[in-house]
Amino acid sequence: MHSANVTDMENTAYALVFGSVIALGLPLNVVSLWILLRHHSLKSPSTVFMVNLAISDLLLVISLPMRVYFYATGTWHLGSMACIWITMLFRNNIRSSAIFITFISVDRLLAVVYPLRSRHLRTSTNAWKGAGLIWLILLVVNIPESVDFARGAKLYNLSSCFEFHSDPKNSSDVDKWMHSQGVAYFQLVLLFTMLTVNIVSTALVSWTLQRHLNDSAKVNNKVNVMLIFAMNLIMFTVFFLPVSLAVFFHHLRSALNCLASVNCCFDPLLYYFSFDGFWKRKEDVDMSLELN
Repeated sequence: MHSANVTDMENTAYALVFGSVIALGLPLNVVSLWILLRHHSLKSPSTVFMVNLAISDLLLVISLPMRVYFYATGTWHLGSMACIWITMLFRNNIRSSAIFITFISVDRLLAVVYPLRSRHLRTSTNAWKGAGLIWLILLVVNIPESVDFARGAKLYNLSSCFEFHSDPKNSSDVDKWMHSQGVAYFQLVLLFTMLTVNIVSTALVSWTLQRHLNDSAKVNNKVNVMLIFAMNLIMFTVFFLPVSLAVFFHHLRSALNCLASVNCCFDPLLYYFSFDGFWKRKEDVDMSLELN
């Protein structure tokens, strides 16, 4: 009885958190995407990455109502395929957000440290090609991952989705499946690699900003630039890495998923600090966009 009460309290907490993320994340990201598309030039590679980041967050948000329903009612009537797709949307957000945030960091690094030598690389065409390649890779990864997820789900109670409870008779098979998810380990390696790139970028930009910048690399607001890098590191250490470590802590997976979903509410801050005139029309911020 005590265990059931604890589980009910946890499920209620998850439903409340996911519901709050929908309430905050949906309007924030819709407005941010509208401002990015209407007020800022898509000729800026940084803006291209931010647009894709906002799209990734919106895909996450639209997957959350079903999680709220499940944790509020404890039932799942949509079948295994719906469960797979919603799970893939969630996982893709973690991966795509980490990659696009890293792209933004590298773009800032090139703009501040190598402003002239990187001009031919920092183009919107290259940014769109990079973004398209990332989405294609994620979709390709989803294919074997979905097959493996469906195979593992058969070991569990199929009336569930995000909280699986296995038959004790299948416990050994479940353990083998939980420890054979290659994509989960790939995601962990990917996240650590992206975090390393962000740390190196932060260090190089900080070192460069402390020196006298030449005229070709003027930075109007050094505080905002460093805030962007600080926020990127926080996103990785608080939201992305913990949920990726769930491969080792299966009993914490639901709580870490809940925490990770909050990341979509913080990305709009990244857009705000990236542009001195985020709310202004694009003709009023052309000069600031040269660096962005």
